[in-house]
Amino acid sequence: MSINSGKPITEAATGVSVVLPILNEERFLEDSVSAILAQKYLGPLEVILALGPSTDNTNEIARNLASKDPRIVLVENSTGRTATGLNRAISHAKYSIICRIDGHAEISPTYISHAVAVMGQTQAVNVGGVMNAIGQNIFENSVATAMRSPLGVGASRFHIGGKAGPTDTVYLGVFEKSKLEKVGGYDERFTRAQDWELNFRLRQDGGIIWFDPDLVVTYRPRPNLRALAKQYFEYGRWRRAVTRNHKGTVNFRYLAPPVTLIACLLSLIAGSFFGSLYFLPLAGYLLGNLLGSIVIGKTPMEKLMLPAVLATMHFSWGAGFLTSPKNLVRQ
Repeated sequence: MSINSGKPITEAATGVSVVLPILNEERFLEDSVSAILAQKYLGPLEVILALGPSTDNTNEIARNLASKDPRIVLVENSTGRTATGLNRAISHAKYSIICRIDGHAEISPTYISHAVAVMGQTQAVNVGGVMNAIGQNIFENSVATAMRSPLGVGASRFHIGGKAGPTDTVYLGVFEKSKLEKVGGYDERFTRAQDWELNFRLRQDGGIIWFDPDLVVTYRPRPNLRALAKQYFEYGRWRRAVTRNHKGTVNFRYLAPPVTLIACLLSLIAGSFFGSLYFLPLAGYLLGNLLGSIVIGKTPMEKLMLPAVLATMHFSWGAGFLTSPKNLVRQ
């Protein structure tokens, strides 16, 4: 039953299929699935794991979980690509509501029940909330602090919170399956930014994307600078690809990292050849980075680590955006 059909919505009658694209998630998969199965939700629930070609013990853990609970369904995703895995999981879904979760994320106990209620109240086609980054060591905690701050990620509500209401995109999300199918599901050409790209098409189709700060998802940050740099480089590359495919979708928040990177590089080069005065833009960025880290850091160690974390996020995203090839997305 479509929740936008005009009929009353009752939680006990609304089934939810939770879909997860899984690749190398042995550290967090069991906790992620356990949080889903422990939902305080009255309606029927299934968990569909789209298993990619993991090189760790992820798939063994998934099979063990499935053997213990019939609500867990396994599907193959030989490509390992997130969008492909999501589409395959959705195609196996038997319920009218799709809840998209990652294998390194944990949802709060009332996440699904609250999201279904909000969908009924707002008639939104996708409802999502806060990406609550929480680390497990000093480095990850520093990344989490950066990801929850406008200094690290700009003014995106799903990172830093805000008032409930319509928005351009949300973290993960709970969808109406029929509306997903109407717009063609996730675009499998996109390795990253597939959530933003899908939400753009849902909005173009007349749908409402709704942010609710009471919907909290625990996100686990990358464990080291190298992994963080790779993540944000890919974010930048694929966000540029979205702007090419959907004209008019770029804004200052997305342009800030590449502009900052260019300004700092020009400052470094000009200062090296034409005098120390030209180092001022680079010095201004580094000083602002340092002062900002002191302000947002929660512990002395975070304050020390955050300048490197923030610079890695900013410059990697900017480099990815600037070097994104025009043929990144197959036409």
